[in-house]
Amino acid sequence: MSENQDSAAKRQRHERIGESFLKRTRAFGKLILFGEHFVVYKVPALVGAVSAYTDCEVEFLEQANGDGDLQIIDNRPAVPNYKVKKAEEGKEAIGLVLKHFGLDPKESPMKLTFGGDLCAVSGIGASAAQVVSLSRALSLALPKGMTEEEINAAGYEGEKGYHGTPSGIDNTAATFGGVLRFQRTDGDPIFVKKKIAEPIRIVYASTGITASTTTVVGDVKAKKEANEDWFDGLLKKYVELVGKGEKALDEGDLTTLGKLMDENHALCQELTVSCKELDDLVDAARAAGAIGAKMSGTGRGGLMLALTPTAELQDKVASALEKSAPQVWKTTFA
Repeated sequence: MSENQDSAAKRQRHERIGESFLKRTRAFGKLILFGEHFVVYKVPALVGAVSAYTDCEVEFLEQANGDGDLQIIDNRPAVPNYKVKKAEEGKEAIGLVLKHFGLDPKESPMKLTFGGDLCAVSGIGASAAQVVSLSRALSLALPKGMTEEEINAAGYEGEKGYHGTPSGIDNTAATFGGVLRFQRTDGDPIFVKKKIAEPIRIVYASTGITASTTTVVGDVKAKKEANEDWFDGLLKKYVELVGKGEKALDEGDLTTLGKLMDENHALCQELTVSCKELDDLVDAARAAGAIGAKMSGTGRGGLMLALTPTAELQDKVASALEKSAPQVWKTTFA
């Protein structure tokens, strides 16, 4: 689909079902400031939702047509091969959300259309945004009148299709937005929305590599089980680091926050979840003046982010990254 055709399709879709309805199904992307992989082991993490979102339309059909009982139209922008590599996980995730709502497409044929402006790429929480937007759309279409906590729980069920045993951080950010302190527990997760005095400017860039979260998380778990002392040492360093990071965030001390982000990237390298492509982009961002830069998300591909407090610095770092990264974005945490 060409850019003009895509724009026309979006315009027609918005006119048909109403912009206000789609707005109510929005779920946000996210970037992890502190906590990749460690968050799985019930220690705090800091995550920021980005302004880009996924939305969803649910249409119940009178009967199945030639496309089957469940039609999925995925109009989300995405990096090359993302949708192909994530196709089976995506189908499973959607199936889990439908099961959570007690829906069987064989009994209730339906058409799901995903859109929005969040570019699907490893590390941005695209899977969580997709299943949370689906949960919002189903809540409106049935209707169920669900609370935000119930939407979040439904999204978490869907995340199992993509991640096996998700931490819950991505769907929580997708649901509630803002900057959050998140901690997994044996029961419901604990999260606190942080108050940010001023929007924090960042740049994030893609390596162009789509990684499997299930595979990388499983590999980290295997390394942990093979050498508990090694992992416990890294975990102890991380817990101290995230505490300092939260303090810097609360105080608006971006210089310290940036230095701690650099340290977090070094821990990710020790954890073996970074890669040359990520390290090169992190180095390029720092060389261009970013006051902190690190990988974000699953790792071994996916995304990195850079802290750029001023508009001028944000533009400078983005320009530097565009020389080597296939995709670069500018946004803010607020």
